[in-house]
Amino acid sequence: MKGVVFTEFIDHAEAAFGEDVVDDVIEEADLPSGGAYTSVGTYDFQEMVALVTGLSKATSVPASDLIHGFGVHLGGSFQDKFQMFFEQQDDLFDFLDSVEKHIHIEVQKLYPDAELPSLKMVDRAGDTATLRYRSMRCLEQLACGLIEASAGYFKVPIEITLSRGEDSGGQYSDIIIKKAAA
Repeated sequence: MKGVVFTEFIDHAEAAFGEDVVDDVIEEADLPSGGAYTSVGTYDFQEMVALVTGLSKATSVPASDLIHGFGVHLGGSFQDKFQMFFEQQDDLFDFLDSVEKHIHIEVQKLYPDAELPSLKMVDRAGDTATLRYRSMRCLEQLACGLIEASAGYFKVPIEITLSRGEDSGGQYSDIIIKKAAA
């Protein structure tokens, strides 16, 4: 997993729960990296699992809620760092459709070793769109948080529901996004 995800997670956790809590979580987790991350490094995904699990235990916040909140934070950070991707689209659904078709391709060029999830638009009609999320990491709550942050950028209130399934490609989660009345 790319180091930028780790550095952003640490920043988010410190802002939400304090440096002391995060330092204790890192120390307790006994991570191979020692919890020293650089944005350009690559780290074992299990370190993120240990951080989220430890933070959940320390704060009594469910891991899925921590991951979702981090997704919202990360989405805001992406808007600042990669504003051009957002500016290239006029609509939330167009932007979400561009993630797999354009943004992930550009990320792969910069970071050939990045292991990105698949996030394909499988249905779009009126005020509802369905994205099919596939990843061995099962971080659909992170994706939902990123989508919520993106909706904020486009000033579109949304409601998200998840539906899990399996097909010949394996397990997936459908993220159903409905534009809500303002």
